[in-house]
Amino acid sequence: MNFSINKTIFYNALQIVSHAISSTSPQPSLRGILINVQNDSIVMTGSDADISIRKTITKDDKNQLNVIEEGSILIESRYLLEIVRKIDSETIDIEIIDGALTKFSGSSAVFKINGMNPNDYPNINFLQPETYINISAASLQEIISQTAFAASVKETRPVLTGVNFRFSNGILVCTGTDSFRLARKTIPFENEGSFNVTIPAKGLSEVKNSILQDPASSISMYMDNRKAQFVNEDTIIQTKLLDGAFPETDRLIPKEFNYTMHISRSDLISAVDRTVFIKTENMAIVRLQCSKDEIILSNKNQEIGESRETLAASFEGEDLDISFSAAYVIEAARSLPGPELKIGFTGEMKPFVIFSEGDETVLQLVLPVKTYN
Repeated sequence: MNFSINKTIFYNALQIVSHAISSTSPQPSLRGILINVQNDSIVMTGSDADISIRKTITKDDKNQLNVIEEGSILIESRYLLEIVRKIDSETIDIEIIDGALTKFSGSSAVFKINGMNPNDYPNINFLQPETYINISAASLQEIISQTAFAASVKETRPVLTGVNFRFSNGILVCTGTDSFRLARKTIPFENEGSFNVTIPAKGLSEVKNSILQDPASSISMYMDNRKAQFVNEDTIIQTKLLDGAFPETDRLIPKEFNYTMHISRSDLISAVDRTVFIKTENMAIVRLQCSKDEIILSNKNQEIGESRETLAASFEGEDLDISFSAAYVIEAARSLPGPELKIGFTGEMKPFVIFSEGDETVLQLVLPVKTYN
């Protein structure tokens, strides 16, 4: 193997692939990046067995790829990235000089590092499933930003650590929940067919960080009953699906509300954020008291103190007294677009829903907390 390439393009590609790698993997080969050099392209692969990323660089004037000899090598990710980053040259030359010993050179700097046998790398199946939809990078980024944060971080119910993608009758419904809150995004599509898969939030985060930088680009999303793939022009991000049935959440979302509050999104976030220094058992529980005359947000702890603020908002309905997690409401409000929010309540111990005014394609549901104020 012997080739030269633009250093910046090569390094950026390595960074994307390295997102799938765990430096603490017990399997040495999975701590490495597999580099396959062909006649006019380089294919790089990284994986932690659950998430796999494949990046292809095809020869053009910009990347200055020049393949002298084809071949493959597997090199530990952390060393590979560090070497390429530190070479101060526009182009970088990479050559296997003895077995797996690989030389990196550029300008006056030369590095030699022992690689691993590429045949030791797991055989990752990147074949594309038949079921797919095409979606803009901007829409996919919205889905991930507005739902993935609500997924559970606890492994006690693994299926809740992901976002459920359910498509039928031309409607894609994406839902994340940890059983205490719920986030849902709905998007219409012209595609036919149906699917119901739950994708790990970790995998979606890698998709967001790796291939959604250009909002105008298009992403093809492929899936079967075992994996999901996100593909753009030269990158494939593949993740295993979560096993188990995702809970039926439709019945949890109220269709009608007995109480409604309208408030500026920034005002709500700021007001709730001002209360979070007061915590009980490491959680900030905020009390909201609503009437036609005033809306009061408060937080109280006998050992720390209290906070009380009158909100500039409008309220419709009978008097309401409800408590909730400050963190959940802040995260929900931050995920919503638009300057104005509508909050619908059905009762003091029933879930409430937060929407953007005029846009109910995305909603955030939060369960109240029982307090003894």
